[in-house]
Amino acid sequence: MTIPTTTEATLLRLATAGSVDDGKSTLVGRLLYDSKSILADQLDAVERVSKERGLTGTDLALLTDGLRAEREQGITIDVAYRYFATPERTFILADCPGHVQYTRNTVTGASTADVLVLLVDVRRGVLEQTRRHLAVAALLRVPHVVVAVNKLDLVDYNQADYTRVAQEIVQVGQELGVANLSTIPVSALVGDNVVERSTQTPWYDGPSLLELLVSIEPEAGRDELPMRFPVQYVLRPQQAAISPEYVEYRGYAGQVAQGTVSVGDEVVVLPSGRTTRVIGIDTAAGSLERATAGESVSLRLADEIDITRGELIAAAADAPQPTQEIDAMVCWLDDSQLRIGQRVLLKHTTRTVQAIVRDLEGRLDLDSLTPVPVEHLGLNDIGRVRLKLASPVLAEPYAASRATGSFLLVDAQQGLTLAAGMVHDPEAPGIVHPQTAITWQI
Repeated sequence: MTIPTTTEATLLRLATAGSVDDGKSTLVGRLLYDSKSILADQLDAVERVSKERGLTGTDLALLTDGLRAEREQGITIDVAYRYFATPERTFILADCPGHVQYTRNTVTGASTADVLVLLVDVRRGVLEQTRRHLAVAALLRVPHVVVAVNKLDLVDYNQADYTRVAQEIVQVGQELGVANLSTIPVSALVGDNVVERSTQTPWYDGPSLLELLVSIEPEAGRDELPMRFPVQYVLRPQQAAISPEYVEYRGYAGQVAQGTVSVGDEVVVLPSGRTTRVIGIDTAAGSLERATAGESVSLRLADEIDITRGELIAAAADAPQPTQEIDAMVCWLDDSQLRIGQRVLLKHTTRTVQAIVRDLEGRLDLDSLTPVPVEHLGLNDIGRVRLKLASPVLAEPYAASRATGSFLLVDAQQGLTLAAGMVHDPEAPGIVHPQTAITWQI
């Protein structure tokens, strides 16, 4: 395996996932410990708790299982965020739960990740939850998936055991359409191939996990995509005492979701379709000539246009089309069931509209990796739905834009998040439904 090199310290967002007891928290603890990213008082607290439990060594899983319930039950419940760095790279790590009940948290942690590190116990191989996590990675278009085949020390570092599991993982990943998938033999408990390469696996000539994470190049920046600016708030100071020059100030506050915007750019306001020009970009620290993806700014426009929260300012040369029909894949996150005819709220960027489920085209069977017809979706199901909206949104295929291709379904009465959705690309290849011949894109 050839390892590319990085020339400057860059930020990499990664998430961990896997089934219960596959060793996620131990791996993260080992990664933090061996990379010397733990404060002395943190290590002292973990060593003290380990001794209180009668353990002969330090339980590194306690470094990430921060909730009292997690420590008592020995499982991860919530997404635990950790920060660490090497001379080459800074990392933001989301340690996601492994229990099927908390798959919704894995969706949250993986939604912004550049890399998903998936743990698999070499003795158990690929489980249903492993397939579910790979499906989530494919659904969310996570750019890189690294599968750590863990607990090699419990099978005496047997190469055949590792190869068997690795081949199964690669096959499932290919069937689901996972873009870039790598496998590494590790022992999180001992530290083999986590930070340093292990002498226990002479048959493996690839990098350690940390070496691979340092070498992976993040996905192409959002600032290279067509500009999208969802309006969050209209700024209109009314007091002349602020400053005489701001008496007639009108700005549109929000975050640049993708692309870049510069003073002088021609833009279009959607869904009205009015075109205008950017004459100013303001921040709390002063004015800018240019803003890029991720920056929160206020845009001033050349023309007075009636713009409210939920509308979109986009590049005039490459703007999305308003739609009131959405075909999407969803991961159902609630204990209730999703059924045809159900009324929900759809939250897309800063816009929230009423929606109704027009059709439910099936659920992804995680054993056969094929869509099967169903009458409803339940907790943690991945399925395809068609939605009819009360008013238009500026949705684009998720494969083209994470910012405008994703949405949430919300319960109108209780305000609970019901599902995370990704807009389907009708031109993308996918799995063909055996009965309806409808193509599923995962």
